[in-house]
Amino acid sequence: MYNKIFLTGANGFVGKNISSFLKGRYQINSYNRNQVVSINENIVIHLAGKAHDLKNTTRSDEYYQVNTELTKIIFDAFLASDAEVFITLSSVKSVADELNGILLEEHIPNPITHYGKSKQLAEQYILSKPIPKGKRVYILRPCMIHGPGNKGNLNLLYKVVSKGFPWPLGAFENKRSFCSIDNLCFVIQELIAQIEIPSGIYNVSDDVPLSTNEIIQLISEIKGSRLKILKINKSIISKFAQFGDLFKLPLNSERLNKLTENYIVSNEKIKSAIGKNLPVSSKQGLLKTFNSFSF
Repeated sequence: MYNKIFLTGANGFVGKNISSFLKGRYQINSYNRNQVVSINENIVIHLAGKAHDLKNTTRSDEYYQVNTELTKIIFDAFLASDAEVFITLSSVKSVADELNGILLEEHIPNPITHYGKSKQLAEQYILSKPIPKGKRVYILRPCMIHGPGNKGNLNLLYKVVSKGFPWPLGAFENKRSFCSIDNLCFVIQELIAQIEIPSGIYNVSDDVPLSTNEIIQLISEIKGSRLKILKINKSIISKFAQFGDLFKLPLNSERLNKLTENYIVSNEKIKSAIGKNLPVSSKQGLLKTFNSFSF
């Protein structure tokens, strides 16, 4: 019976949520980075990782130490143990930083950043090892994860709209996928429970991609404020973002790209494997996230 989980990254955003989500159904044992890796549990959920730093203050070697080397250590320990399920969190950015079309699992990886490269190296290591009979291995590639307590670009958007500032990026028309933490936790639970789901790589995203302008409108509805979207010339915005690169302003070139890029991720493979619909719609998940920011 699957009843014990070896969990890394328990103190992170995803780790705290998955612990809460699975509490009561499983005994969760958290890994401490200072301890020797010894796995005596049935399930390994490896969430520890170095997140992408939009401020570019992280040394490049930190990504490889955590995202690549630690993953190798945890996975080797899993292979040597009696554990039967291994689930690790990679990222869509392990495949592509920029995207034309829809991202499928078969997309040929070409990461550009150290974050993406470190995640891709971890994937390659896992895939290079034969999976022993009786074991299952899942590599999850979520897109932008969000939920109550999460900090990042969505928090920045909320603050801008909440203060009554007009949204200046209305001229950028885009569509991008998001991943509600509730849907991610649901997927992990189903991978544990359904022993017939084959090992492999699975994208994880909400069903419907949304534009940044649509998200701004959602925030305005929550705040009960009048929608203020300005369509300033794109070239002017781009120059201002370059100014932000030099002076470490909230809007820099990388953040501008994050807020305005097209990045659509297919979740058809994971939904087909699970045989169930995701429990939270794109808008429901975002509304839950934004409502949490108001407290």
